[in-house]
Amino acid sequence: MSEAVAPDTMVPPAAGGLYGEKAGGAVVDFSYVGIDAILEQMRRKAMKQGFELNIMVVGQSGLGKSTLMNTLFKSKVSRKSVLGTGQEKIPKTIEIKSISHDIEEKGVRMKLTVIDTPGFGDQINNENCWQPIMKFINDQYEAYLQEEININRKKRIPDSRVHCCIYFIPPTGHCLRPLDVEFMRRLSKVVNIVPVIAKADTLTLEERDFFKKKIREELRANGIDVYPQKEFDEDAEDRMINEKIREMIPFAVVGSDQEYQVNGRRLLGRKTKWGTIEVENIAHCEFAYLRDLLIRTHMQNIKDITSSIHYEMYRVRRLNENNTAVAHANGIPEHHLTAHEM
Repeated sequence: MSEAVAPDTMVPPAAGGLYGEKAGGAVVDFSYVGIDAILEQMRRKAMKQGFELNIMVVGQSGLGKSTLMNTLFKSKVSRKSVLGTGQEKIPKTIEIKSISHDIEEKGVRMKLTVIDTPGFGDQINNENCWQPIMKFINDQYEAYLQEEININRKKRIPDSRVHCCIYFIPPTGHCLRPLDVEFMRRLSKVVNIVPVIAKADTLTLEERDFFKKKIREELRANGIDVYPQKEFDEDAEDRMINEKIREMIPFAVVGSDQEYQVNGRRLLGRKTKWGTIEVENIAHCEFAYLRDLLIRTHMQNIKDITSSIHYEMYRVRRLNENNTAVAHANGIPEHHLTAHEM
C-alpha cells in the first residue's frame, strides 16, 4: 500500500525570483500576480525622496508657540530656539518668518518648515491683522502654480504651501475674542486650521471643559470649519475617527522642552510647587492627541487636503481670472465667456 504524500505548500514567488523555482520545498503559486508589491515600491520611493511638512503657528506673544513646536518634534525647531532672539521686541506690524530643518527618524527624512507670525494680535488696533498671513499663504500657492504651469517644469516642484495652521487661543476660560473668530472664519477657507488652547495648565479641569465646549459652539455659530473638516471625510471609517477628533477640538495643550525625573521616569513637563505637569500624560493635557493628529495619523491627509482642496480652489480661481483677462483683451464679451465656461 502506497504511503500518502502531503501536497507541497503553494507560496508566492520570492521578490526577483523565477517562476517555477522551489523555495524551501514549497512550489511557487502560479496564480500570484504580485500587485501587492506596489506598496513596497511606493515605500522605497518615498524613503528616497523624503517628505515635506510646512506648519504655521499663529497667536499673540507669550502663548508658548515656540515651546510647543519644540515639544512636538522633540528638538529645537522654532525660530526663537535656532536664532536665539532672546527678549525679542514686539514688531509694530505683522512679520512672517520661516525656518526649515531636515529631520530624520528611523531612516525616514522630512524637511520641516516652521512659519512664525510675530506681531499678530499684539497691537492696540488689530484690525485686518490677518491680511499679511492670508497674503503669505496665497503667495505660496502662487509660487507653486507658476512652477506647475512652466513649459519645462521641474521633476519635483518644491512645496512651500502651508499645510497646517496651528491657531493659539489665550486661556481666558470665557469665550473666543472677535479677533479669534474673524481670523479663523477667513483663514479656514484657504488653509487647514487646528485651534489649540495655549497654556491650558492655567485652567482647572472644569474651566477647561467649559471653555472647550463654548469654543465649539462659537465655531459652529460662525460657520468656521476647522480641521478635520466634516465635508472631506472619505468614508464611514474616516467619519467615525474624525468625529472623535472634532469632539475634542480645540486641544488644551501644555508645552515644555524641559525634562524631569518623576517616579524613576524621565519625562517632559512643567514643574510647579504642587507637582509636575506631564506634557504627554492625557490626564494632564491633550498634547498627545495634537501630536498624533499632526504627525502620526493625519499628516498625509492634511497635505492631501491642502493640495486637492485649498490649492485647487486657488488654482481654479487664478486660471479663471487669467482667462477672463485674456478674453477682455481680445474683445470677447463677458456673457460669451460665461456661457462657454458653463
